[in-house]
Amino acid sequence: MNQFSSRGPVATYSIVARDEKTGEMGVAVQSHYFSVGPIVAWGEAGVGVVATQSAVDPAYGPRGLELMRDGTSAKAALKQLLAQDPDISGRQVAMLDANGSVDAYTGPKSIYAAGHLVGDQVSVQANLMEKETVWPAMLEAYERAKSAGDDLTERLLAALDAAEGEGGDIRGKQSAAILVVAAENSGQPWVDNPFDLRVEDHANPLAELRRLVTMRWAYNALSEAGKRLANKDLNGAKQGFSRALDLAPDHVAHGEIPFWIGITLINGGQPDEGIPYLARAQKQHSSWVDLLPRLVSSGRFPDDAAFMQRAVDAMKNP
Repeated sequence: MNQFSSRGPVATYSIVARDEKTGEMGVAVQSHYFSVGPIVAWGEAGVGVVATQSAVDPAYGPRGLELMRDGTSAKAALKQLLAQDPDISGRQVAMLDANGSVDAYTGPKSIYAAGHLVGDQVSVQANLMEKETVWPAMLEAYERAKSAGDDLTERLLAALDAAEGEGGDIRGKQSAAILVVAAENSGQPWVDNPFDLRVEDHANPLAELRRLVTMRWAYNALSEAGKRLANKDLNGAKQGFSRALDLAPDHVAHGEIPFWIGITLINGGQPDEGIPYLARAQKQHSSWVDLLPRLVSSGRFPDDAAFMQRAVDAMKNP
């Protein structure tokens, strides 16, 4: 039985890359194809990343990661899998490992315009594009963002934007995804995958993907601020909370971020700092004051009737 299979052409553009400073690796993709992320983008912290597309066989993802996990370089892993595949003419695959080894393949039957470019710890690849300038523009944008000092996530997004700027998929756009994995594997995916975001179906998937990435940055800032507060670094915590609010102004309209900032500050021994955030949240959405008493039994708010009343009064009369 053939261990390789095809799902039909997944026309797309993608990028795999590694940040040589942090060791983080990432893969990002956009396509006129429903829910492209689970098919094309694969990665594992401390191991590598894979993009598999065109006459796609998703098995290149887990099988490539398995080989790299066992110590096979990305180049050797890709070569080995291609040698075992009886139907490589339409495949397009890129692999990159934790040591920075990277390689890509574009089969001769990939639908025009199709091709790839391999750079220093990066590869860009595309098929069924409007024109042949798509993947060179991706690599140029990635390298330009790298020179500007942008982090890996921003570089990956810059490459996707550049592809779309050159016309992208000749059929249009529909879904996108980004996966960034850590340099080392802790066995905790919620830590090891700092960015794992998908836009399954959207009129402007890249804009939506960037919005989700910004939200992820905001919640990362929120989490880091909480850690700083736990370590008695109030100024650092305030800076983190401020960054979270700046990054996600739309989300503030629902009160989610300011509410939990307030709760974190109160539980961190800063009630005077925290209550105004609760009031800000209540101003944005009327249900937060009803939630507050429910937090007492779970240990997330002080079991103090007088303080509860003070907080409720502040929320109802901001």
